Amino acid sequence: MCSAPHDPFYSSPFGPFYRRHAPYGLQPEYRVYEMNKRLQARTEDSDSLWWDAFATEFFEDDATLTLSFCLEDGPKRYTIGRTLIPRYFSTVFEGGVTDLYYILKHSKESYHNSSITVDCDQCTMVTQHGKPMFTKVCTEGRLILEFTFDDLMRIKTWHFTIRQYRELVPRSILAMHAQDPQVLEQLSKNITRMGLTNFTLNYLRLCVILEPMQELMSRHKTYSLSPRDCLKTCLFQKWQRMVAPPVEPTRQPTTKRRKRKNSTSSTSNSSAGNNANSTTSKKKTAAANLSLSSQVPELGALQSCSLNPGRDGALCHSTTVTPTGQFKEKH
Repeated sequence: MCSAPHDPFYSSPFGPFYRRHAPYGLQPEYRVYEMNKRLQARTEDSDSLWWDAFATEFFEDDATLTLSFCLEDGPKRYTIGRTLIPRYFSTVFEGGVTDLYYILKHSKESYHNSSITVDCDQCTMVTQHGKPMFTKVCTEGRLILEFTFDDLMRIKTWHFTIRQYRELVPRSILAMHAQDPQVLEQLSKNITRMGLTNFTLNYLRLCVILEPMQELMSRHKTYSLSPRDCLKTCLFQKWQRMVAPPVEPTRQPTTKRRKRKNSTSSTSNSSAGNNANSTTSKKKTAAANLSLSSQVPELGALQSCSLNPGRDGALCHSTTVTPTGQFKEKH
């Protein structure tokens, strides 16, 4: 009896039962598989345009990439935007890496309205180094990817938390230099820090400065302004956003309609109008005679603090509301 191969992307001509398709909407890990293939297709002549096309194919326009790891001087966390992602991948190969791919094991998928999240707690970033010596580095950690739920299925957020790494040197190289203590000592030294090359680490440190300057660079590229004018414009617009009061929705004034009573004669209407006028005048007179303390009794014991020191060095003095509604200060 024929059985299907273990390759999840295998397509058999014998029927649908031996075929397993990998549409984007059902298997988001297939996009990682495609990204590995694209990275393997990189050549030495790959320039910045090639890396921009790579990032456009696999990352959204507003995508972010985050790396978290711990060095000798403490934990680090770097987040870069879409414009800096192509350069990040290129620095990996500039540090002596000849091959780069990601392995996901036992990943969990969760579907949302407009995105798909892949959470892999056993992710391995494998890099093959050709210099300064032939070494295979396996960087293990947790990778969380958020994809857009559409036909392109590009990455919105990339978060890789590095836990540990291993540098593997072939036995043949060790046997070749077994009689040379200096070479053995050189082979025993690590060529990466938490699985990342010095080129990549220096670039991530530089991104701390470059990331806030993306608005200046974009404005300079769009309007061809000088760096000083770009900075002035950005600061002025930011100041306007901070000073401008929030826009409140306009409220239409509510008009109260007076209920009209039916009258039997003009005499009753005139008498009712006179009574209403007298009642209104009485209410106004009573309101004028009321004191503030009688309306709100709590105001009689109102106290507020001040930063002016008193005679005894205290920082507070009291302010009391008099029964007539006036404020009287006590030191």
